[in-house]
Amino acid sequence: MDDRGGSFVAVRRISQGLERGNTCHSTSAEVVAGSAAWLGRGLSCVCAQRRESDARPSFDLTPAQEDCLQRLQNRIDIAYDSSIPEHQNALRALWNAAFPEEVLRGLISEQWKEMGWQGKDPSTDFRGGGFISLENLLFFARSFPKSFQDLLRKQEGDRSVWEYPFAVAGVNITFMLIQMLDLEAVKPRTMVGATFLKFLSENESAFDLLYCITFKLMDHQWLAMRASYMDFNTVMKATRRQLERELLLEDITRLEDLPSYSLLAR
Repeated sequence: MDDRGGSFVAVRRISQGLERGNTCHSTSAEVVAGSAAWLGRGLSCVCAQRRESDARPSFDLTPAQEDCLQRLQNRIDIAYDSSIPEHQNALRALWNAAFPEEVLRGLISEQWKEMGWQGKDPSTDFRGGGFISLENLLFFARSFPKSFQDLLRKQEGDRSVWEYPFAVAGVNITFMLIQMLDLEAVKPRTMVGATFLKFLSENESAFDLLYCITFKLMDHQWLAMRASYMDFNTVMKATRRQLERELLLEDITRLEDLPSYSLLAR
């Protein structure tokens, strides 16, 4: 388990209502960070399963592509720090986007459990994805508010009695994507990673957009598999396999061409 990995608490559903090229256009992790606390004792974590072929081919990048990757890596390296006003404001903004009708009583509050954090202080859950995982959630809420709310409030499909916790699942998705795309390497070592960097050079929000697609795809897989909380690792593996297949389709020229993009609704 990576030391940034987190743990889960199961959420019982009470009610249902509740996008690399040559230029970089600026705007504004295989891993499931779950522990026995959420996934159940003895259940292995996806992040612990290394593949044998570590000697993978690398893909050369142009200087512009290297710059795009470095920008994203800089984001990934930022840990969430509850003493930084920017981070505090982003967390408040996430709450307001999620529950605009409910006043947040504090950055440490029992209210955060409503969003699927493990406890009353969300900062303890960000070690699995860092500040970028908060940015991902906020991007999702602002760019695709309907899909965000549907997943937050579990409004679609025949849901399990014991559901995945929305916010902590979101942190896991950030971490899974970082690992799947090999974003902490100097250059991509897989076709999936190289393909993604092409999209990143055309849209610096590509990681955030792919995050939204992945979250919605994960929930789609969850429903199709009639999953409950013990199945989360299995669902994440299936989500990763499907995403890798779609990224390697020949007719994909941008993230919006991915079949799973159609799952998103604004």
